Amino acid sequence: MLSWDDAEDTTETATAAEAAPAAQPAAAPVEPEASVAAARMVSSADSEAVARAKEALNDLDIQEGLDDLEGAAARVHVGDKMMINARADLNQLVPFKYDWAWQKYLDGCANHWMPQEVNMTADIALWKDPNGLSEDERRIVMRSLGFFSTADSLVANNLVLAVYRLITNPECRQYILRQAFEEAIHTHAYQYCIESLGMDEGEIFNMYKEVPSVAKKAAWGLKYTRSISDPQFQTGTVETDRQFLKNLIAYYCVLEGMFFYCGFTQILSMGRRNKMTGTAEQFQYILRDESMHLNFGIDVINTIKMENPHLWDAQMQEEATQMILQGAQLEIEYAQDTMPRGVLGMNAATMADYLKFIANRRLVQIGLKEQFPGVANPFPWMSEIMDLKKEKNFFETRVVDYQTGGALSWD
Repeated sequence: MLSWDDAEDTTETATAAEAAPAAQPAAAPVEPEASVAAARMVSSADSEAVARAKEALNDLDIQEGLDDLEGAAARVHVGDKMMINARADLNQLVPFKYDWAWQKYLDGCANHWMPQEVNMTADIALWKDPNGLSEDERRIVMRSLGFFSTADSLVANNLVLAVYRLITNPECRQYILRQAFEEAIHTHAYQYCIESLGMDEGEIFNMYKEVPSVAKKAAWGLKYTRSISDPQFQTGTVETDRQFLKNLIAYYCVLEGMFFYCGFTQILSMGRRNKMTGTAEQFQYILRDESMHLNFGIDVINTIKMENPHLWDAQMQEEATQMILQGAQLEIEYAQDTMPRGVLGMNAATMADYLKFIANRRLVQIGLKEQFPGVANPFPWMSEIMDLKKEKNFFETRVVDYQTGGALSWD
């Protein structure tokens, strides 16, 4: 039995069906070319701008684009992939040739963090207290922020403008994209520390030009990055391949693998003494990122050597050795400038030993001989910090409040 509501619904449905027009026969299919041509025709309803856009597309010559894709049309085989000068399609991510590069990309994503997660309240109070830090400790904080705030920008520029363009392996490029984002986070972190502490931003951000020990490191790095940052620079000859390999050694073994260690050791030593714990925590996360960058770069360098053994001749080995030794010397001079007296359980002499230890490691990692035999690591706790998992809160100050995409306004 129907209710009155059901009966009304039935009546309305029948009436609507009676009023509906008879079904029309299906239209004949339209050829794609004809459909495109019809959509491209300028109509009276089109604005002047829309009409111009359609007319411009009518004049588009697609042959140029097809020519660019001609060499990349075939499916990629693993053997086609190379670190530099590969002719395989860079847009085809798989199959992977270097599984380690993809794993490093995944590890980098898993290690994500943001500066605002770190509570800077204790640092602000200590920095504003006239008796909170010694003059030497304040010097260390300012020198560290002064160098790193611009150094990571220089690193990112080299990475984005040169290294990414010249590496011809897509899984490595995937990691490089992640690394570039991390460099942006690092610059953000230094800016966050500088702003939180109320420092003179003009003084801090210009140290790389105004303070000799800082300026020398920046100038040394620019020496190796300037030429390959030229958009016209291309690999493909022995000379340019060697130039690019030297850049990678300067970039990963020295800028990433040497110039960070004195300042990071100083700031992290402060954190171990319950001073500037927020700044130290930021540096802890950055150092872990930089350790991953370094390991990736070492693998890239060694892969290029393996695939291009003619580049790794005696002359190149001598140049690479000199670059690492020069980097160590500049960092030792930076230590002498930032620690004229003993502070935080260290001094310039012990820091010099540490930097020689690091230099030995960099040399061995790319297949060269140690130049400082017998030197030991005076700061073994630095390795412990880098080995901590992300979930471990070393200074017990980490605050996490992530927003998911669904919680954000996209207007």
